[in-house]
Amino acid sequence: MINGQLIKLIYEIELQPGEKLNLPESVLENVAAGRWVITIQQKAEPPESILSHDAFLNGYAPEEEGLYDDYPSR
Repeated sequence: MINGQLIKLIYEIELQPGEKLNLPESVLENVAAGRWVITIQQKAEPPESILSHDAFLNGYAPEEEGLYDDYPSR
């Protein structure tokens, strides 16, 4: 809040199947006369983290094949 005016208010909620959206009274109290933009957006699920070594393996050019064969393995 700047100078006592609400600038931005974000709530994250999770509804169970069959449950209805019910805004908290504290939210309703902050909405007064004026112009408002109300957005309801479904939250995206975070992508599954899959470890991949493709970037490492694709980082070699064909002419580099065997370049490191003389180095001892760990």
